[in-house]
Amino acid sequence: MRLVHRPERDPASTDERTLASDVDVARSWFTQARGLMFRRSIPDDYALVFPFEDVGTRWLHMLFVPFAIDAVWLVDREVTRVERLAPFVGLARGEADTVLELPAGAADGIAVGDEVVLGE
Repeated sequence: MRLVHRPERDPASTDERTLASDVDVARSWFTQARGLMFRRSIPDDYALVFPFEDVGTRWLHMLFVPFAIDAVWLVDREVTRVERLAPFVGLARGEADTVLELPAGAADGIAVGDEVVLGE
């Protein structure tokens, strides 16, 4: 499974970039609540994906996460927000039906309106 970024700038363009090929999907309440807490680090090619049943305000916190991450909020695969969260104290929210957590720097170049797709 891999996570792919497709820029909005030119819908006819075939430009796409693989954000991660090591992808975990947090489907249960427990895995969503735990997120990246208590991990010492994550690989450069890693993403944690939080799928939800519907669109809503989704909060992220960095309590017990000792490294910075990039967070991306999506509605129907379209980016609604991108934010770098600081270790331990980062806090952010956005409207989404899916949230992505990536290593810091992995979301560089992703803009609101772009598409991010989870696929094989």
